[in-house]
Amino acid sequence: MSRRKSRIIAFQALYSWDASGESVENLLQFSWVDSKENLEQSDLAFSRIIIAGTIENISAIDEIIKNHLSANWNFDRLNKVTLAILRISVYSLMYQKDIAPSIVIDEAIDLSKEFGVSDSFKFINAMLDRISKEGK
Repeated sequence: MSRRKSRIIAFQALYSWDASGESVENLLQFSWVDSKENLEQSDLAFSRIIIAGTIENISAIDEIIKNHLSANWNFDRLNKVTLAILRISVYSLMYQKDIAPSIVIDEAIDLSKEFGVSDSFKFINAMLDRISKEGK
């Protein structure tokens, strides 16, 4: 498995956590992940860091997202897929300083193209670009 797959798993977990209220403990056991995947412990560890770190810092992350929305966007209007992608990406930008912002943004764009609605990648790109440049 790759870091890309780790991010997909983290995104799916955050989406599930937000949409269904799934407990963090259940999410971090990864019993919901397809057993046919070649899951390596190092990759699951990377997913765990993103999932746990994002949820642990959710208030700060959501505040950063809210502060970077334009005046005509309301936080509650964000669909859950877009929000999950933004949350794991903001976590990475703010707390995983060893990962280049360009990698975080590229991965978020790829996730949004694969799982998001039509043009959500443009919105996510613009948001994360502003957040990464301001560093908060």
